Amino acid sequence: MNERVYLRALEIEDYKLISKWRNDPKVTRYLCGNVFFVSSEREKKSIENKILDDSRNLYLGVCLIEDDNLIGYVQINNIDLRNQKAEWGGTLIGETEFLGKGYGEEASRLLLNFLFDQYPINKCYGYCLSEHPVTAALFEKLGFKKDGVLRQEVFKNGKFKDILLYSILRDEINIRF
Repeated sequence: MNERVYLRALEIEDYKLISKWRNDPKVTRYLCGNVFFVSSEREKKSIENKILDDSRNLYLGVCLIEDDNLIGYVQINNIDLRNQKAEWGGTLIGETEFLGKGYGEEASRLLLNFLFDQYPINKCYGYCLSEHPVTAALFEKLGFKKDGVLRQEVFKNGKFKDILLYSILRDEINIRF
């Protein structure tokens, strides 16, 4: 796969784009969590908190190599060093012109490499809506295994939705893949 993106620390000014993406139904439709309307000021404060406290969560911007433009972000949540596990927070490509073109997969691979290279993590687990086959396919391309189904786990768009649970273990990942 050609390297077209790189990961970087978030900057305060990134809140403007992230706020735009979080308020775009095309971008948030398949997120596991509920959708909330967030003011730009609240988003700015949220980004500031993410920048200043990275003890349990990791948020990184996804940028194009060719022009350094921010097109999305990736995240790892609930880093638990005692049990050597972390939750896949997701990959969000917010600039819709880059959706469906492999940028999310490339950024996800970079994130997994970073996680397993830099943290003493044995397991990374993540969730996706059962009705969103793109995320399930991404997990499988990355080497995650399906662990199960959380039935009617989330109330979203007027209905209870099933969530799929996936995980990958350190010895299952091919670092630098």
